[in-house]
Amino acid sequence: MYGASDPTAAERTAFRCAEKQYKLYKPLNLKGRSRSRSKPSGGEGGGADLSAVVDFHALLAADGELPAGIGRRDCAGFDRPVFCFLDRPGFYFIPGALSTAEQCCWIRESLKTFPQPPNRTNLTAIYGSISDLLIAAENQKILVEAENPDIQERNEQNNCGGKMEYKYFKFVDSESQKGEEHRSTAATTLVRKLRWSTLGLQFDWSKRNYDVSLPHNKIPDALASLAKKMAIPAMPSGEEFKPEAAIVNYYGPRDMLGGHVDDMEADWTKPIVSISLGCKCIFLLGGKTRDEVPTAMFLRSGDIVLMAGVARECFHGVPRIFTESDQQEISALISQLSSGDDVFILDYIKNSRININVRQVY
Repeated sequence: MYGASDPTAAERTAFRCAEKQYKLYKPLNLKGRSRSRSKPSGGEGGGADLSAVVDFHALLAADGELPAGIGRRDCAGFDRPVFCFLDRPGFYFIPGALSTAEQCCWIRESLKTFPQPPNRTNLTAIYGSISDLLIAAENQKILVEAENPDIQERNEQNNCGGKMEYKYFKFVDSESQKGEEHRSTAATTLVRKLRWSTLGLQFDWSKRNYDVSLPHNKIPDALASLAKKMAIPAMPSGEEFKPEAAIVNYYGPRDMLGGHVDDMEADWTKPIVSISLGCKCIFLLGGKTRDEVPTAMFLRSGDIVLMAGVARECFHGVPRIFTESDQQEISALISQLSSGDDVFILDYIKNSRININVRQVY
């Protein structure tokens, strides 16, 4: 349900109109065309009217009567404020669920540990398994394509006919490749090209299902523990959330996530636990069809969203993130990541967003 069979019809839906309303547009830079013809892209809202965007942090700070259609969820044994939409059962918003220190921890893990094999990323299909990508980027290394003598030797031993070339990729110092004619890509560029990584049971994007035959590790204990704790407001009474998979999404300054439904897990009564890190974004929550007008809300670093039950059937997406226009939003992160060891991570998160979605598959 990520796409529509009729693209023209999809362009006319209420959800698509909302995406266009909040999307960050690039200024035109074509010969013979004025840049003034492009849609606005500057400032906090990029020219968009943000007055209708729900701000749960502002509601929490005001501590007064809630707007129509928004409620509070009181949950025994859960010590954080939880908001909900009365017409979207199963959707819960936990503002500021993570401390600054916890946010920094999960940002580091998302860049250093989560892309590590056997976890797959969007880069795997191109370069194969890549280990220690963050370390390579911090050390200004480059990824080069090279011959694999071990495989070639085995082919010769097996009397393989014909001329066969086998390639693999490895990180090397950029200085060592001067004058060499190898296909190469800077590790820093590869980090910026990260769009997703998968933890636990591996999701096959081409088939849109979980492939249990793929090598995988279980969800890291600390992440599983966090997800279990945060899932409490959305769990059926007496049941415990069982984290079995996670998809980590990486957003650059102009990236967006189109409207879709997460429908590949067996039991929709169990929530998706969605953790936001880095730059603020606009999150759209619609209905069971794209024709229903979605509600827009701000998601900030440290916020957690739960989607279970009826909410699992709702279209949702991220039309834009906010970067350098409002660094005050992540000033606490910037301060804590300003040590020498986190310089690269700090530079990355200043104009990026990371979203960790933890799921119970079965």
